[in-house]
Amino acid sequence: MCYVKECVKEIVRIGGRQGRADFLRLDMNENPEGLPKELVDKVKGELTPEFFATYPEPERFLKILAEYLGVKRENVCVTNGSDMAIRYLFEVFGRPGSSVVTVSPTFEMYRINCLIFGLHHKPVMYNPDFSLDFSKVLDAITEDVSIVSVLNPNNPIGTVYTNEQFDAIAERAKEVGALVIVDEAYHYFYDKTFLNKIFEYDNVVLIRTFSKLFSVAAVRLGFIVGNEELIKYVWNVRPTFDTNAVALKFGEVLLKEPGLCEKLVAIEKEGRNYLTESLAEQGYEYFAENGNYAFIRTKTSVSQVKERLEEKKILIKTYGQEMLKDYIRISTGSKRVMKQFTEALYEVDR
Repeated sequence: MCYVKECVKEIVRIGGRQGRADFLRLDMNENPEGLPKELVDKVKGELTPEFFATYPEPERFLKILAEYLGVKRENVCVTNGSDMAIRYLFEVFGRPGSSVVTVSPTFEMYRINCLIFGLHHKPVMYNPDFSLDFSKVLDAITEDVSIVSVLNPNNPIGTVYTNEQFDAIAERAKEVGALVIVDEAYHYFYDKTFLNKIFEYDNVVLIRTFSKLFSVAAVRLGFIVGNEELIKYVWNVRPTFDTNAVALKFGEVLLKEPGLCEKLVAIEKEGRNYLTESLAEQGYEYFAENGNYAFIRTKTSVSQVKERLEEKKILIKTYGQEMLKDYIRISTGSKRVMKQFTEALYEVDR
């Protein structure tokens, strides 16, 4: 047997469910219905044999993206989904033997990357009522910390930060020489952004993904925004052909499509409003504030609800953590999709 890092041996991963195509997929915060077909066809029309024979060239996409964000080309780096953005940031800025601060529960890849790179995870736990003691977040940012994660909003609970809270985090992190990662995977569903903070602080970067609002999870497209020096270091570790050409083409087309964001947000918001009104009428406890997902406390066994929904070809997300075990999380979508879900939920959760 060859050498294997001890930190990697400790990792326990559960692969994503396969064979999801025939289900209503509400388990991974994708858009349940995807993009308008005419946009997909528009991209498909450019996928020639020559296109596939050519290595990816990200420069055109990067210029379009920078213009879209209102930053310079040198402020952006494209990645193979935001998962790889997180990994590169840990690889570059995770000081060996240091700690990483996150809230908990949160997106699991922050904990996983701590294990991969041999870093110590310092989770700040939510209270049982899902409130967060912000002073504990600041107290956790000590001299041993090299990275602080700020999900805005946080998945799965949907909490957000005020400007004052973010500034306090950024200042404390700067004092100890730590990077602040602003994870805005659910931007647009929640329109407040900390993008401007990359110009106010030299230790702040922001990441986003095309998997949620832009509905192209299959092609894996994400990006990092930061000051020129930080972004230069990320490019140093990024493989030359990290992001595939189909993803880049989708990115170009989607960013240049007039009114697309507004249309997709309006569809999701109508569906989410229908969902929350319906859940309230039925006496459910839920959180559905800031992302394209809802966190719902079931009235009966979570495992039973999950199993019976799967029988109806509907997939949902459940959790093993103690404070989350009585809740399910679903992706929100159009009113039609949310009506299909609620009708099934009320039938099985009784």
